[in-house]
Amino acid sequence: MSHALTLWKRVPPPVVDLAVVAVAAMDIWLNLWDATELSLALAALGCAALAFRRRFPFAVFLLSLPVTLLQDVAVTPLVALFTLAERSRNRRLLAACVALSAVAGSLPWPHVGDSGAVQPMTLVAFVYNLATALAPVLFGQLVQAQRDLKRRLVEVEEVKEHERALHAQAVLARERAQLAREMHDVVSHQVSLIAVQAGALQVATKEADTKDAARTIRSLSVTTLDELRTMVTLLRASGGHATELTPQPTLADLQRLVASSGTQTQLTGKLPATVGTPAQRALYRTVQEALTNVRKHAPGATATVELWQDGHDVGVTITNTPPTRPALPLPGSQQGLVGLRERAEILHGSLQAGPTLEGGYRVRLRIPLTAD
Repeated sequence: MSHALTLWKRVPPPVVDLAVVAVAAMDIWLNLWDATELSLALAALGCAALAFRRRFPFAVFLLSLPVTLLQDVAVTPLVALFTLAERSRNRRLLAACVALSAVAGSLPWPHVGDSGAVQPMTLVAFVYNLATALAPVLFGQLVQAQRDLKRRLVEVEEVKEHERALHAQAVLARERAQLAREMHDVVSHQVSLIAVQAGALQVATKEADTKDAARTIRSLSVTTLDELRTMVTLLRASGGHATELTPQPTLADLQRLVASSGTQTQLTGKLPATVGTPAQRALYRTVQEALTNVRKHAPGATATVELWQDGHDVGVTITNTPPTRPALPLPGSQQGLVGLRERAEILHGSLQAGPTLEGGYRVRLRIPLTAD
């Protein structure tokens, strides 16, 4: 049954209307084959009006009343009543239409008895016609209620989905706030201690190399604290509200990054001022990650940072020489280059990284000039 209903709903409305008109015409032809020309014309008008029952249900019902006068039970008025009930929410109008249809079906004209006398309308005939007219109205109201129920269920499901999304956002906000507290209370505190100790070492030592190393450590610690504050602010930010953030780095900050990298680095090349902000940020983060890796895994090596433009693409190449002394075992997430490669793919670019023939390492980023 449900499968048949599903197939019926897939039939285009014009095809359904055409079938309804055809059935109504067949009903009139079988029952009014000996009627007068006026009766056939009125019946044909009501039958043809069914093609417009979806747009003008009340008018189509009025045009079907002559058919009700001509036949005891006819397809045309039943379909018109069903369509009106399925589309109207005016209960008084529907009740009036049911009564009008019952009265029209119970009128003595044009029914004439065998003696030639007009037969009067009886109560039994009126009740019979009232029940006949009421059936399609009740069925139409049932279809309307079913449609309203489906719509309400869809609305309820949408509300539930919205509530689930709000709950997920609330859970995420709590987790972000907790993570922000951990970063602020633990990581920031430890980095602050590193900066203080590096400052103290810079003042206390007399060796030039040690002073430079302490100065670099202190500078990096301060920079790390600034970025930590930015991340904490981001994590604490509530969705949809503007948040004051530390300005994101651009190409103008590369010189300062190279100078404070703790590695002997040469910056060459120049990029046009039209490089997009996301592209500048990606270039900066690539240089930052590459120089950090040089400092961690290739102590004593020198590096070159080359900015370049190739047609509609821009990029940076960071190359370092082999290390001059063994690297210390330092902790790392092993996700730095992975994150850079994902950032490049988001900007429709590419990242290549690998060892050089001389024993060093090279990182090369290529992204569109107007990447956003």
